[in-house]
Amino acid sequence: MANTPQAKKRIRRNDRRADVNKSRVSRIRTFVKKVESAITAGNKDEAAEALKAAQPEMMRGASKGVLHKNTVARKISRLTKAVRALA
Repeated sequence: MANTPQAKKRIRRNDRRADVNKSRVSRIRTFVKKVESAITAGNKDEAAEALKAAQPEMMRGASKGVLHKNTVARKISRLTKAVRALA
């Protein structure tokens, strides 16, 4: 258990950050699911719009350190490739 005031403060801070990061990851997953469902439905215009909305969210997650930069790059690449294949 934490003894020092600083350690107690770190625990409180880490709990707050964990909540923020959890909501960020959840938000990113929602955006990605919208793209994937549009791809599955075969709707290219809707998929392109959803991807356009998802990209900034994913990149923001990478810049905030919630997701790894290469993971985000890989996911964006695969989604873009799938959207282009709908043509």
